[in-house]
Amino acid sequence: MLLLIDRFTGAKKGLDGLTKLAKLDFLLRYPAMLERLLAEDGISWPPGVQPTSAERLAVESRMTRYKYGPWDQRYYSILGSLVARDLVTYGATDRAEFRITASGAVAAAMLAETDEWVVVAKRVTLLKKHFNKSGSTLKTLIYDRLPDAVDRPWRTEI
Repeated sequence: MLLLIDRFTGAKKGLDGLTKLAKLDFLLRYPAMLERLLAEDGISWPPGVQPTSAERLAVESRMTRYKYGPWDQRYYSILGSLVARDLVTYGATDRAEFRITASGAVAAAMLAETDEWVVVAKRVTLLKKHFNKSGSTLKTLIYDRLPDAVDRPWRTEI
């Protein structure tokens, strides 16, 4: 979450909306799903960023199918924890917006350089480049092009 919010925070705007955060998180957690979207658009993985064979069969963390697609009930507590640690702040708009703080940017940069997170950080950059769309647009894209991820009963694991 920290890496996503960091990369999607610009000079004047943060990551706009819980829907956008959830859909980007879904594509990050499920690189095989992201790979399908990239392939349909004729986009290749950058070297060293493509999913491993193990990642194609497993997931980093389960998500649950809710009314509006993949969702993780931990978002609120994770975001609250990041805010409490002064790594992220909420935007000053009526809509949910998440912005990285100065200390959050330092932490994200340090995290992105570690062996454990370097590939994830590069995938976040790939998401920013090709999927920096509204939450609604991302939701529609996932529903239209990844029906197997959303064509299941509510409250079941993906």
